[in-house]
Amino acid sequence: MAINTIKKSATMRKIVSYSLVICWIFVGYSPALAQTHITIKNPQTWTVAELKPYIGQTVIFDNPMYICSTLSGVYIGPRRLFTPTNQVLPGSLEYRNLLTLNSTGSIRLENYASSYPEPQIRTGVKVYNLQAKVYADYLVMESGEWRGNLRKDLENEVPSVDIYDDHRLLICGMNLEYYLNQQYDPSSGMGPANDHEHQAQRAKVSKALAKINADIYGLVEIQQGDSAIKEVAHDLAANTGRPFRIITDGTSSNGTYTKSGFVYCTDKVKPYGTLQEVRVGVKLRKYMQIFEEIATGEKFIFSINHFKAKSGNATGADANKGDGQGAFNASRVAEACGVIDKYHAVSSALQDEDILIMGDLNAYAKEDPIRTFLENGFYDLHRSFHADSSYSYTFGGTAGYLDHAICSASLLGQVTGMAAYNINSDEDDHYTYDKSSDRTMFRCSDHDPVLVGLKLDSTAIVDTNIDVASWGLFSGEDHFYIRKALDLDEPAYYRVYTIEGTLLEQGKIIADEQEVKRPIYRGILLINIYTHKQTYQFKIINP
Repeated sequence: MAINTIKKSATMRKIVSYSLVICWIFVGYSPALAQTHITIKNPQTWTVAELKPYIGQTVIFDNPMYICSTLSGVYIGPRRLFTPTNQVLPGSLEYRNLLTLNSTGSIRLENYASSYPEPQIRTGVKVYNLQAKVYADYLVMESGEWRGNLRKDLENEVPSVDIYDDHRLLICGMNLEYYLNQQYDPSSGMGPANDHEHQAQRAKVSKALAKINADIYGLVEIQQGDSAIKEVAHDLAANTGRPFRIITDGTSSNGTYTKSGFVYCTDKVKPYGTLQEVRVGVKLRKYMQIFEEIATGEKFIFSINHFKAKSGNATGADANKGDGQGAFNASRVAEACGVIDKYHAVSSALQDEDILIMGDLNAYAKEDPIRTFLENGFYDLHRSFHADSSYSYTFGGTAGYLDHAICSASLLGQVTGMAAYNINSDEDDHYTYDKSSDRTMFRCSDHDPVLVGLKLDSTAIVDTNIDVASWGLFSGEDHFYIRKALDLDEPAYYRVYTIEGTLLEQGKIIADEQEVKRPIYRGILLINIYTHKQTYQFKIINP
């Protein structure tokens, strides 16, 4: 009896043990609920309303989400928000649609600080695999990976200005946001209020310009007279070890009023002829100077400009028409015409049509002043080299370019590339010299510097009759092909962008009919084809 009782008890213990294991598996270690993924099929038309079905849920975004704005909090969305008139015609139906999309294209993000890799929050940075809880008008971040457009990404290298060949001259155009070194006027709200603020401004600007290390600088919003621009040249020489000099315009300092001007490296170029002023509109803000490259003897006209601002009260033809171009648009068109007229006079005397027009034109890409240049045979280098993705300025959370690089048809084949160096426009206003102790080159101005590479060659010919129009997609396949873009004399390239401006793929064109695999991306793709020293842009839809 005793032995039988012991066996029975052991059996019972096994049964109880198995039962506990089963309960442990099904109760204590139940499988996690499946996570909800959101794939945004068309980032260009996405609005916050698409998140309504997910309110109260924790979701993972399969698309990277951009920081669109840092005004009154961090706002994110699946695309950069661009100023409508930088992309479409002012006042058009597309303009009104883009205004509406911009107003609902981002949502506030909270709880991001612990994962963000830098103390400075910048627009244009993307968070990948964002996991967040959805509320009616904001997201609470739980995890994600921040990548791209961080300060550390811009600190090491100046952006390339070489698409097909190495440049010999690097040209920089930049708005210095009221660079003053005397006659401060704290009541004006323009520029530094005292010398202490100016020295902070000077430290940031000098670091940025030395980092760029251009051969010629066209500067706007620099104090009238020679004192401020000489200071810039002095700092450039001290920080780069290269000889820099200014082109004087003979003016004297005049309070907080600013002008445009040139600084150049004397071992690379020298001025040819005298400084020319375009005397249409605001004085001292539109200059032309012929420069000669010392190594080759090649010459080109450099035009630096600062057109009339959009703000202020205006009447008549200059009144704000509500089409996105702001006030004084007629005055800016007149200034563009004045630059063109002066160009014809200078180029006729020089017997050379090469001109590079840069500066803050206070007009976005599709606005009347810029179209005036394009309709007169000039080329917008932002659009030629960077499709719809380029920007140099942000306002109200939207990006675009007021800072231009425009050239004549004759110079186009001598441009190796261009780029905006986005060290300022993506920075929060908190990091200006007068609001923080930040003394880096970042946010040294509210405008980004714009860079252009030149390889001057008076024999360069641009064939404007090249046919690259007959190309398209392989029906039912995952490729498209580029026809008739092969250049037997010069390298030819293609670049594939998302509509938001992300570079997906690039390569060299090596065949008369070249097959290119379509990137895995749904929506509009922008394809830039660079051939025969010109850039052609096409849009296709990836289903």
